[in-house]
Amino acid sequence: MNKWWAGCITLLLFLAGCGNNAADKNENEKKEEKGHQKVSVVLDWSPNTNHTGLYVAKEKGFFEEEGLDVDIIMPGEAGSDQLVASGKSEFGVSYQESVTEARVQDVPIVSLAAVIQHNTSGFASLKEKNITSPKDFEGKTYGGWGAPLEKAVLASLMEVSGADIEKVDIVNMGEADFFTAVQRDVDFAWIYYAWTGVEAELRGEKMNMIYLTDYSDQLDYYTPVITTNEEMIKSDPDTVKAFMAAVSKGYEFAISQPEEAAEILIKAVPDLDPELVKKSQEWLSPRYQDDAARWGEQKAEVWKNYMDWMLEKDLLEKEMDVEKAFTNEFLPK
Repeated sequence: MNKWWAGCITLLLFLAGCGNNAADKNENEKKEEKGHQKVSVVLDWSPNTNHTGLYVAKEKGFFEEEGLDVDIIMPGEAGSDQLVASGKSEFGVSYQESVTEARVQDVPIVSLAAVIQHNTSGFASLKEKNITSPKDFEGKTYGGWGAPLEKAVLASLMEVSGADIEKVDIVNMGEADFFTAVQRDVDFAWIYYAWTGVEAELRGEKMNMIYLTDYSDQLDYYTPVITTNEEMIKSDPDTVKAFMAAVSKGYEFAISQPEEAAEILIKAVPDLDPELVKKSQEWLSPRYQDDAARWGEQKAEVWKNYMDWMLEKDLLEKEMDVEKAFTNEFLPK
């Protein structure tokens, strides 16, 4: 998944399972008769292997076992955080950086689980560019989406290498994908290796990858995360618990059975490249939980370290209450 998702593309709101199809209506009526509560989870981006656990939970009936009828929907122009904060969707997929910014602005988003335990994003370039360390960013063109966060992250990595951020030409890539941009307009860009990096492998493109976590512990934040809002936690904690029980099962299945999990995602989203999904799932499955005691578990120190970094870089107006930004309460014991 391209890191420059924010502000670069407008996606049509797609409500799975809705419409005028009589069979769908009958199925929904049957679920209602069984007492299934209808809720939705809105994605952060188009479906990919970050989301596999959600599709597994739906396909394998884990949501139904918990008494839930769950729609997996696209974010549309409003975005995941806005839909979750307003209660238009009960759950969502977001990022620690986005949740942190929202909390500082008193937006009541809460992270329920870390989808991936460690940050797998970084700066990628074609091997021929010879960009092997942040020092090599000097004199090069970086393609991004125009957020202040990008320059701050670049500067942090370059400072460690004794390099000068002002020697980097930063441009907005617009809607161009990574492969188009690096062949035409830019020298390097910010990507998630699990998707774009794996796609490069399949294309036979030789790449250099500079991971954020190799240069700063503070940039090892949770991305992506599962979210809800404070009102949902307060008024309907049983539904939150049920949802997270099913989602946890979904990601645990994707960890232990990546091949079948990939097939489930391909079946749910047939427009995806099957080879890319399978290869990406193979790469990502062991990284969902990684060294955590259980899938989804979050640590206050990770939230605080990243908040402190954002404050240091003048990306936040004030501190947030870290303990209110996330919770492990609804993860299965």
